Amino acid sequence: MRLKVTKSKNAASLYVIKSVYNSKTQSNSSVIVEKLGTEAELREKLNGQDPYEWAKKYIDELNQKEKELKREVIVKYNQSKLIEKDKQRSFNGGYLFLQKIYHQLGLHRICQEISSKYKFAFNLDSILSRLIYGRILYPSSKLNTCQQSKRLLEQPDFELQHIYRALEVIAKETDFIQSELYKNSLALSKRNDRILYYDCTNYFFEIEQDDGLKQYGFGKDHKPNPIIEMGLFMDGDGIPLAFSIHSGNTNEQTTLRPLEEKILKDFELSKFIVCTDAAGLSSTENRKFNNKKSRAFITTQSVKKLKKHLKEWALDTSGWHLAGTDKTYDIEILVQDEMTYEKYKGETFFKERWIKEDGLEQKLIVTYSLKYRDYQRQIRKRQLERAIKLIQSRPSDIMKKNQNDFKRFISPTNITDDGEIADKVIYRLDEQAIATEELYDGFYAICTNLDDDASAITKINHRRWEIEESFRMMKSEFKARPVYLSRDDRIQAHFTTCFLALTLFRYLEKRLGEKFTSHDIVTGLREMNFYSIPAEGYIPTYTRTDLSDALHEAFGFRTDYQIVSTKLLKKIFKDTKK
Repeated sequence: MRLKVTKSKNAASLYVIKSVYNSKTQSNSSVIVEKLGTEAELREKLNGQDPYEWAKKYIDELNQKEKELKREVIVKYNQSKLIEKDKQRSFNGGYLFLQKIYHQLGLHRICQEISSKYKFAFNLDSILSRLIYGRILYPSSKLNTCQQSKRLLEQPDFELQHIYRALEVIAKETDFIQSELYKNSLALSKRNDRILYYDCTNYFFEIEQDDGLKQYGFGKDHKPNPIIEMGLFMDGDGIPLAFSIHSGNTNEQTTLRPLEEKILKDFELSKFIVCTDAAGLSSTENRKFNNKKSRAFITTQSVKKLKKHLKEWALDTSGWHLAGTDKTYDIEILVQDEMTYEKYKGETFFKERWIKEDGLEQKLIVTYSLKYRDYQRQIRKRQLERAIKLIQSRPSDIMKKNQNDFKRFISPTNITDDGEIADKVIYRLDEQAIATEELYDGFYAICTNLDDDASAITKINHRRWEIEESFRMMKSEFKARPVYLSRDDRIQAHFTTCFLALTLFRYLEKRLGEKFTSHDIVTGLREMNFYSIPAEGYIPTYTRTDLSDALHEAFGFRTDYQIVSTKLLKKIFKDTKK
């Protein structure tokens, strides 16, 4: 800040002014911080003291206080003055925490390396970072992401056309981005890549015409739209490792091996355990592929689909163990009285045996939990209530059902309760189906080629929920579906940015100690807005919470002062890009 004197015919006025950099025009301009008064007014007020000497001393004190971040800021507003037209005054700063992780993972260096291979004028680093921040903060179309980028404290230096050109490059370099990201992540923290979780999910398109990667296939939500399939590897700490996309009509059994081979080659990983679910991913061929000296598999196994002798062994109530003891238990007696039930409600019992099928030797582990049994019965009770209501009110709505649909408990018959032939189809609860399914309540099975302790193996498998939660987050919080893009390369780039957004967000969760839900974190970042005070800085308009305190503590900077000076904000920008 410095002194400026404006002289007129009758008076000389003294002002405190400062230089402000305009990022849009890339130039400096001077703004008035405070009007001190006219020379005559100050002489009278200061009892004859030289107003110029006083003003210089006063400004020196202001500069010192500003340097120490202790200066009181006085902002004057006029009730009769209109705000400036088309001038943005509110900005988001929640992205700064994501920006810190973005640079710590070296994504800016990856962009620089890619840019050196192509001849384009746009800033790939700026575009990719905004696509990632936008996917977390304001998930929407590429057009809206471009517009929403202007809401960030640091303004974009690209246009919509540059985004679409960048998508083509990102699609070509997807494999390179993934492998380099993994290498860079090792410098940020040790990766638990000894255990890898793999799963697939589908994303639908808001179109009817199938083409390229967009193909009709089986989707769990049964939407009549073309879909695309995404396979995702996650490490043992829940951090995404690698992904691939396939056309919607691809058999998911065939998706694991190609991506795993890419991990073996590009990531230079050779020793790991692959953990998958009980669907097509647990095929014998996929198990054999990981039945190597340096690799292993853990896959869930349907108890219902076991061979007869194995099913009888699995459902036998005797011969069960608890971890850390050689004692055997009969699970049938656990529910005979309330005291025994409460004692063992939170325990997980197991039994194990080695089996050999289709030339593959593997260990079959079956677990039993009263808590899991109660959960399954609670779910079925609600489904039966819905089934009864449907039979009583809308029997015409009973159609084909799948394995998880409550309608599976409804059966048609032409016989009345009296044994007579009915005039029309009668729907009843299928008591046999209910009883058959109840036999499996509380049971859970795993197959593996590991010779480790059964409790350790089941503990590893238990974390599979995190990869399913990652898919849920991409579909709900990040709104990765429906997909509106049509070209295959842009679709590939879209899922690359979704994968990168998920990776950054998982690191953010870890940094916060996993104390907050993903919804709370996303909402907190989106609401972290600031009101611009020209020449002074920004006033936080968000509510200070435990989450905002945790973010500032974890990342080493604060944005929750009553006013954040422009100088401090520039320092924060610099720190988040180290």
